[in-house]
Parts: sequence; C-alpha cells; structure tokens
Amino acid sequence: MTPTQLASSTEDLLKRQKEYLFPAVSKLQLFGDEPLAVARAKNQHLWDVDGNKYLDFFGGILTVSVGHCNDEVTAATIEQLQNVQHTSTLYINEITIKTAEKIAALTPGRLQKCFFTNSGSEADETAIMAARMYTGNTDIIALRHAYSGRTLSAMSLTAHAPWRLGGVFDGTIKHVRNPYYYRSPVAISEDEFLDLCVKDLEEMIATCTSGKIAAFMAEPIQGVGGFIVAPQDYFKRILPIVREAGGLLIIDEVQTGWGRTGKHMCSIEHWGVDPDIMTFAKGIANGYPVGCTITTAEVAEAVTGLTLSTYGGNPVAMATTLATIEYIEKNNLPQNAELQGARLCQRMNDMKSRYDFIGDVRGMGLMQAFEMVVPDGNKTPDPDKAAAFVNASRKHGLLVGKGGLYGNVIRVAPHLNVSKEDIDAGCDLMEQALATMG
Repeated sequence: MTPTQLASSTEDLLKRQKEYLFPAVSKLQLFGDEPLAVARAKNQHLWDVDGNKYLDFFGGILTVSVGHCNDEVTAATIEQLQNVQHTSTLYINEITIKTAEKIAALTPGRLQKCFFTNSGSEADETAIMAARMYTGNTDIIALRHAYSGRTLSAMSLTAHAPWRLGGVFDGTIKHVRNPYYYRSPVAISEDEFLDLCVKDLEEMIATCTSGKIAAFMAEPIQGVGGFIVAPQDYFKRILPIVREAGGLLIIDEVQTGWGRTGKHMCSIEHWGVDPDIMTFAKGIANGYPVGCTITTAEVAEAVTGLTLSTYGGNPVAMATTLATIEYIEKNNLPQNAELQGARLCQRMNDMKSRYDFIGDVRGMGLMQAFEMVVPDGNKTPDPDKAAAFVNASRKHGLLVGKGGLYGNVIRVAPHLNVSKEDIDAGCDLMEQALATMG
C-alpha cells in the first residue's frame, strides 16, 4: 500500500490505534478537541485525512526545520537510499565522516568529535556518560523545568513531573532553580533573581554533592519547559562555579540548535561561552531520527571500552543530516530566523497588549511563546485557556504547540525558511483564534 492509498478516516484510525498502540501515545495527540490524522505535508503546510489544510507553526515539535518534504533534503535521502542504506558502525562510511566534519566546523570552541545516535535522549545519555568518564566524578547538575528525553537517565535529568515515568531515578542527578524570571518567587529585579539562581547552584554543590561534579547540563532555552530563556549573563556566571567543582558544561541544543534562535547556528553562541559537550537532534535532520553528541578530543578519548549505536551514523540518516545543515547554511536561515522571529515576536506582543490572559511573551528567533494566565494579578497559570487557544487555532487552520510545567504555555516555532507572508498569515490566524476566545 502506498502513502496515497492510505485514506482511512480519523475515527477509524483512532479506533485502530487504541487497539494496537500504547494508550500513552493517544494522550499527546489532541490538537484541539480531537486528534489530527495526517494525510500529507509539503513545505509549510499539512493536510489531514479529512482534507483540511493547516499552516504548521510547530513542525513536529521543532523538528521539521526546513519545511515538510523539502525537495533538496529529500533528494539527498533518496540518493543515499539507492546507494547504501545501512551497514552499522562496524564499517567506515564517508558520509558519516563528512557529516561529522561539517558539525565540527559549525559548532563553537574546540568541539571536534561526534557520536551519532537516533534521538536526543540517547545524545544526552552519551553526554553524561562521557562527562563522568572524563572527570571521574558522578554527580550531574541540571535545571528544574528541564526536559532531556524518555530514557531512564534522561527522565532523571528531566525536572518536570508529568514526564518522569517508571519510578526509578538516578540520585546522582541534582536540580537547581532555573532562571525563569517571570515566575520569580519574590518581587525582585532581574539582576537580583540571577544572583539568587547562581547562589542556589553554589549551595547545591556545597550541600548535596561531595563538592565535585561531573557536569552542569542545561538547555539555553528550555523547550518542553515553556521556551524559558536563560538571562544573558547566566552561563558566564555559572561556568566558573562548574569549573571549580571539576565539572564540564553540557549544552542541550536538541530544540534550539541549527539556526532556530536566529543569527547563529548554535543557540549558546548568543551567551558567549564554549561548552565542553553539546547535544543535538530534532531539527538537525528535518525529521529524520538522528541524535548527535559532540565534544572535545580529550573528552572523547576518555570514553574507552565497548559502546556503539547500531543505527547511529546510518548512511541515510547522515545524508539527510548533511543535506539539512547545508540547506540551512546555504540559505542563511539563521539570519532569516532572526528577521522573521523579530516580526513574529512583535505581532505576539501586540496581541499580548490587547488580551489580559496573555501574561508573557518570550523567546528568541523562531522559538516564541505565549504564557496564558488568569488575569488575577497573581500570574496564576491557565492551562484551560492554553488548550482553548490550541483548539481555536486549529479550527482556523493553524497548528501550534503547548508546553510548560503547568500546560499553560503556547509554543510557536515555524520552519526556519518561513517567509514574511507566512509569518503574517500565521499571526492573522492567531488573532482570529484569540478573538473567538473573548
């Protein structure tokens, strides 16, 4: 059966899915009042099995970075499929080496050596393993509200209760206050709040570790956490503390990487620090399942013993990854993300000025968010309003995402090659959705 022959109704697909897939899968599939069953997608648009057309401003959770079924990326994938599909890491593949060379050339500092896997979860697992082997220390410090994936260690790194499943967590992973100024526990200035976060890290290391750590790990902008942007001086402030404790700096760019935040290929470049390890997935391959951990030569050399990822560095995955990165680079998409992101942010702030249930607009580049609140003066999270907005947006032909610890944050992330016209069209649809909500 070919994709064009898949013509089941949403109702039929939902019934079959409930019979043969984990129930947990269905919990995440409500885009409004009911699930959305995809029939096809091209560039900025997606069609469901009922023929409805949507402008996609979430891109498979910030994964479709250069548009659905991008012609250039798809051509590279097909070409590789017709050459060599899979050999595992038992053999050398030039396309894998070429992809690693490209990533090393575009990442900051002395990052040089890559380990390829299938997902961000695995990339993060590899990062903490490498940090522990290099430093000889065990404890990892992460941020509250962080999300690192669905493997056991990744769920331990995740400080977001709904995503921590199974009841078995790594006690060597500790969490500190994240720099979420909008939800500061007391009325203090941004500088005072930054001081509070830095002090919390110092106290955590002094009281809950031996004084030595393997790494500090953070997303520059927390994705699932609700697009929480770290203050400009945050990483410069915490880096000396991490170094003094013998730790490495791991930056998780699974959602923020490859031009998403505008201007730079890597988001951490906005903060002016060089990580010891970085992790990527999602937008690195425009939807193909690829994870990447890149580190310095000396850290990579500390990973001794036997380890592999059967599908890591798969030739087709690498051809897709390289084509995606080259497309981003060739078309100056970080610059487009900066330009169109500013336009998107301005339109969203205009909406905030007219609707008192929009408590905050934040983000960077093409990674922008609304935080929905009860207009009671207390910033009380309003997840019902967020759900209503997602539903109203879908009815008007726009797909956006939802997140945040309280489920009250709207995540807006168009593809990186989005046009001015698409930004305006998407914002007009958001305006229409808001108008129906009162």
